[in-house]
Amino acid sequence: MRKLALNDEILLKVDKAARYIGGEVNSVMKDKEKVDIHFAMVFPDVYEIGMSNQGMAILYDLFNQREDVWCERVFSPWTDLDKIMREENIPLFGLESQEPVRSCDFVGITLGYEMCYTNVLQVLDLSGIPLLAKDRNEQDPLVIGGGACAYNPEPLAPFFDLFYIGEGETSYDALFDAYKANKAAGGTREDFLLMACRIPGIYVPAFYDVTYKEDGTIASFAPNREGVPERICKQVIGDMDKEYHAIEKPVVPFIKATQDRITLEIQRGCIRGCRFCQAGMIYRPTRERDVETLKISAKNMLQNTGHEEISLSSLSSSDYTQLKELVTFLIEEFQDKGVNISLPSLRIDAFALDVMSKVQDVKKSSLTFAPEAGSQRLRDVINKGLTEEDILKGAGEAFRGGWNRVKLYFMLGLPTETEEDMKGIAHLAERIAEEYYEIPKDQRNGKVQINVSTSFFVPKPFTPFQWAGMYSENDFIEKAKVVKTEIRAQLNQRSIKYSWHEPDVTILEGFLARGDRRCAEVILKAYEKGALYDAWSESFRYDIWKEAFKETGIDLDFYTLRERSTEEILPWDFIDAGVTKEFLIREWKLAHEEKVTPNCRQRCSGCGVKQYGGGVCFESKN
Repeated sequence: MRKLALNDEILLKVDKAARYIGGEVNSVMKDKEKVDIHFAMVFPDVYEIGMSNQGMAILYDLFNQREDVWCERVFSPWTDLDKIMREENIPLFGLESQEPVRSCDFVGITLGYEMCYTNVLQVLDLSGIPLLAKDRNEQDPLVIGGGACAYNPEPLAPFFDLFYIGEGETSYDALFDAYKANKAAGGTREDFLLMACRIPGIYVPAFYDVTYKEDGTIASFAPNREGVPERICKQVIGDMDKEYHAIEKPVVPFIKATQDRITLEIQRGCIRGCRFCQAGMIYRPTRERDVETLKISAKNMLQNTGHEEISLSSLSSSDYTQLKELVTFLIEEFQDKGVNISLPSLRIDAFALDVMSKVQDVKKSSLTFAPEAGSQRLRDVINKGLTEEDILKGAGEAFRGGWNRVKLYFMLGLPTETEEDMKGIAHLAERIAEEYYEIPKDQRNGKVQINVSTSFFVPKPFTPFQWAGMYSENDFIEKAKVVKTEIRAQLNQRSIKYSWHEPDVTILEGFLARGDRRCAEVILKAYEKGALYDAWSESFRYDIWKEAFKETGIDLDFYTLRERSTEEILPWDFIDAGVTKEFLIREWKLAHEEKVTPNCRQRCSGCGVKQYGGGVCFESKN
């Protein structure tokens, strides 16, 4: 009988106690004495967020398929339990075993977004694991990071023993086998790390040295031991039919997760090439899953979970070539059984509207468009591949189909942005409202509601905009004011609601996204001063971060405001993410020339990912 790590008295004190007890349907229990590797799979945010992460779910299922590995889940305790655990010296524990994380062989941390970095330190701290990798000994677990943010691991490098760059289905078996072999041979921690760094996709920060120029930019980045690779190559699945790990029995959360449904991943990558989008670059090439396999997966997952909704997951669902067949099957097979179908990442066209009218209550739902920029000029700069005609046509068809609510997402602070581009956001919202009121009054569904939301642009590694400068906090606020004022000047202003993202969070995200190893000092100092759950507005404290910058002497503006030269050594240049630097520089130049690059199915742009031998790069061209 499993003994819970938290007694009843504590569980009654904390919010959502079910976050911490484990034992859910389809969770995996093993005898830890009968496995060779005990792996703690960590998501550094609350249970509800982590349980919605598809990457974590895939690796949990994949690792537990091995008889010699037991993978259990760990999430960041919310602030109420964090306080109790520190006061009562309760170590952080795994959900399955309810035993301390520190007793595991590996602690694997998913790095999905920059604002979770202080939570990474919380997990290590509460586990009793030294925060700095150099302070760990033979008894400490090996701390490994992966996920989207691992494509620039440097701000977190001092805290990790190793990073995994790419898709988890490829090299983890080799890593586990190396660990077992090293253990059997009586090897040390360093012996294992030397073995690991030679496995494709594995980066060991301790085996590399960085030097800096007087102006603060990087002078050199090189291995400090023989046999250590100079570049780390991203690992990807070439064949989605043979290598993709389909989850048959996802863990069913006890409480409502953020994504409380079955997630059916239909493809990886994106053909679009938006110049601001990191995911669209690092997850190339676009690779589709076979529609017949997806049908089987959908049936199995519904049967094994009892969920009542299926969500199709991809960066751009409309680009999945067998979407119509798949959606038709799902509607015919499951709708009479009370199963809803969720279709995110769709371009709004006649097919999408027809499907959504079948799977949604039109009167209750709203449609989402992401023009990203207010003018066609700026949409061409960012290579959005969406014209105003497309947007107005899609909105018009939706309104005639019974919808009367539209969400519009934009970014402010994009490269080359002018005041006219900002005002264009208001003008586009106005034209969409006019599109609604062109419908005869007796055919309208009440008043139209247009929700305009703007976030502030953050340049990300491995995008054509990785060299771009950001704006100051005050500049961002002024940009939002321009949009707000222009919306108020529109004839249909009462139908348009405007909201914007907080600029202080954006500035910090920009710092963490393109930081180097020196940035770890700020993260550590901010954590020591109380920074935690920075992705949550109710707990984010920018004043703490400002103090951390001041006390460490790290210049925030150096990392955020300045535009980089394409000759500069960037902190992540040692990683081969598939897309070549030559391609990114070419796209950066085309952006300034306001020229559009066709999507991957229209014409190959020679980005470099053909090296992986699969996906859209090898589709037959008619």
